[in-house]
Amino acid sequence: MRTPWLTELPPEERPWLEIDTATQRLTVWRGREVNWRCPVSTAANGTGEEEGSGATPLGWHTIRAVIGAGNPPGSVYRGRRPTGEVYSEVLAADHPGRDWILTRILWLSGLEPGRNRGGRVDSQRRYIYLHGTPPSEPMGVPRSHGCIRLRDDDLLALFDVVLPGTPVWLHD
Repeated sequence: MRTPWLTELPPEERPWLEIDTATQRLTVWRGREVNWRCPVSTAANGTGEEEGSGATPLGWHTIRAVIGAGNPPGSVYRGRRPTGEVYSEVLAADHPGRDWILTRILWLSGLEPGRNRGGRVDSQRRYIYLHGTPPSEPMGVPRSHGCIRLRDDDLLALFDVVLPGTPVWLHD
């Protein structure tokens, strides 16, 4: 799937994602029809695009890469690579301060130069993902360090729907 032009968004027939940071909800659309919704957790620092802000960026993005196909649910990632670990309470107790990136990664790239692409506001260079999180982490409450956290089941369902190039609209 090719990266869409801003003038082509939202797509009329293909899937696209909407993430509402105010309601902490992700909506999967196909054209103008809602396919399904799920709760998410965006940044505890609110919204913003600046590098180092720990905030969730707004605007139109595209999924740059889908990472983790074939790995078991709960697979642990560091630097977008599986560590070979699978999340458990024992593993969590051994690493109490870790920001867990689990199951799959959908890596975002901004589409709006000067807003979420390029310079100090580049979502891709900030490593903004949709990713899994431990079951103990709440959904519907902003708690991440900038990424969009999902429950494993929702992330796995989403992973089956999207491809690189799928548009994502983040707004508040």
